[in-house]
Amino acid sequence: MTEPDSTSSELAELRARARGGDQDAVDELVERAGERNDLDELRSLAEAGSSDALDILVELAGERGDRLELTRLAAAGSQDAADILDELDS
Repeated sequence: MTEPDSTSSELAELRARARGGDQDAVDELVERAGERNDLDELRSLAEAGSSDALDILVELAGERGDRLELTRLAAAGSQDAADILDELDS
């Protein structure tokens, strides 16, 4: 997905702040990634410890019925993903 230059530079700045431990930047990145359905960014944020990013990933995977993503998330410890998989199997 191509982003306008201003958005790209804003995201780069937010990512740098997030890497530095700025929770507000992390929260903003999660919100923007969720709005863009940017699964790669959400995965990266979740792997860095963002529970909000993980929640959005689980929600999006559940909406799409994406068993592969839900299985990956469940294997990584997400009980919500495991619960959705159980619902899909019933």
